[in-house]
Amino acid sequence: EVQLVESGGGLVQPGGSLRLSCVASGFAFGTSAMSWVRQAPGKGLEWVSGISPSGSPTYPNSLKGRFTISRDNAKNTLYLQLNSLKIDDTAMYFCRKDAGNYRGQGTQVTVSS
Repeated sequence: EVQLVESGGGLVQPGGSLRLSCVASGFAFGTSAMSWVRQAPGKGLEWVSGISPSGSPTYPNSLKGRFTISRDNAKNTLYLQLNSLKIDDTAMYFCRKDAGNYRGQGTQVTVSS
């Protein structure tokens, strides 16, 4: 059974940083493409970043330079470093196994002064 457990969210002021983690189990993490997606209140899912099994990252142009995705295949863990956070980054953040579109329960990021 595919399991994805996110953590690391919280309340942060604008300009602050957070590091999200996602521990994966139940599948071959090291050979799986992974992504982070988010959903803001009242909005649809937005793709935030993706990473190949070998660690090559991709980002939407709107988020390049502020977010960094990485992975540790030995620990079956996916990461997302969020820097220079803005109020508009407030959302539930999910990690996703791209094949099969599996998502975890999410971790809430709230950016507020």
